[in-house]
Amino acid sequence: MDILTVLSLTITLFLILDPFASLPMFINITKGLDESTVRSYANKAILVAALLLYIFVFVGEDLMDVFGITMDSFRVAGGIIFLMMAIELVFGLSLSKVNDEGGAKWAIIASPVLTGPGVIATSVLYSTQYGMVSVLVAGTLALLITWVILRFSTRIMHLVGEQAIGILTKVIGLFIAAMGVESIFGGSLGWFQGHLAADILMSVVPF
Repeated sequence: MDILTVLSLTITLFLILDPFASLPMFINITKGLDESTVRSYANKAILVAALLLYIFVFVGEDLMDVFGITMDSFRVAGGIIFLMMAIELVFGLSLSKVNDEGGAKWAIIASPVLTGPGVIATSVLYSTQYGMVSVLVAGTLALLITWVILRFSTRIMHLVGEQAIGILTKVIGLFIAAMGVESIFGGSLGWFQGHLAADILMSVVPF
């Protein structure tokens, strides 16, 4: 396990988790609650987010095999999801329906706010490229940092300010958009190369 690789994966997963974007929602959900309840909400949200991430690290590739999905196709799909996430962050739009009906409010923070399609796609892609151990370690570190941010969300918001959080969120959105473009280009190139090689082989080798 390469330390630099783990560090790079940690930063990537942290950017996609983007706890700063969930700060206003988390503060709104925990408004008026005592310190122990806020801590409990943060603990539960991170625990569920971690479980979802770990599950897809272990079984994501097997699910792809079951549905007959290639890694190149998954990279393109993941890139599209990254772009949609970036649009939400940069332009302040909401492309997904998030509400608290029929469930605990902290569960909204766990999924889809933290462990949404972007994190799931990243965990599956990177576990095949860099190995499960590296992704698990990086994911754990990213979630620990996210837990600290949620745990002290009110203090961070008062210290930094809502406007600064908004600017940081938009900058993170730009990075995620760039990651999405790279993923789409890489997946498309791999798909075309694979199919082109297969077509050439079929034209040369008689059956």
